[in-house]
Amino acid sequence: MMVLSENDVLLAQSGNEEAFIRLIRNCESSLYRVAKGILKEELDCGDAIQETILKSYHSISKLKNPAYFKTWLIRILINECNDMLKKKHKSYSLNNIENLAEPQKAENEFDELRSAISELNEKHRMVVVLFYFEDCSIKDIAQVLNIREGTVKSRLNRARALLASYLNQENEEGRDDNGPLKI
Repeated sequence: MMVLSENDVLLAQSGNEEAFIRLIRNCESSLYRVAKGILKEELDCGDAIQETILKSYHSISKLKNPAYFKTWLIRILINECNDMLKKKHKSYSLNNIENLAEPQKAENEFDELRSAISELNEKHRMVVVLFYFEDCSIKDIAQVLNIREGTVKSRLNRARALLASYLNQENEEGRDDNGPLKI
C-alpha cells in the first residue's frame, strides 16, 4: 500500500498534473471498493469514480489540509454515488426489477458475504465498506460521513448484527435434514 505524499498534494494544488495523477493512482483501489460497496454496477462505479476525479481535479485548490486528501476524495466519491443512487431511484425500470429476481451465480467464496453486505441499507453498508474494506478508523469514518463517532460505532454494531443474522439465515436455508450445507 502506497502512502500519499503531502508534497504531491501541494504540487497538485499548484497545478502539477503528474502529482495529481500519482495521487489518484494511489487511491484507485480504495475508490473502486467504496464505489462498488455503494453502487454494485460496474458501469456506475466507473462513472462515479470518473466524476469524482474530475471534480477533485477542479477543486483540489480548495482542499485546506493536504493530509486529508484521501478522506476528502472519498467524501466526494460518496456524494457522487449518493447522487447517482437518487437519480437511479427516480427512474428504475421494470427491466431492472426483473433482473433483481434472478439468482446470481456464485463466482467465489466471498459472494455470500458480498450478498449479505448488499442487503444492508446504505448507512450501514457505508460504514462496513469504509471500516473493513478501506481500513478507515472510526474517527475517519465519522469525518467522511459527517456524523459522530458514537453513531459510527452503533452503525457498525448494528451492521454486524444484521450481517450475522443474514448469514445465519442463509446457512440455515442451505442445510438439508442431515445438517450439512447444501452445495
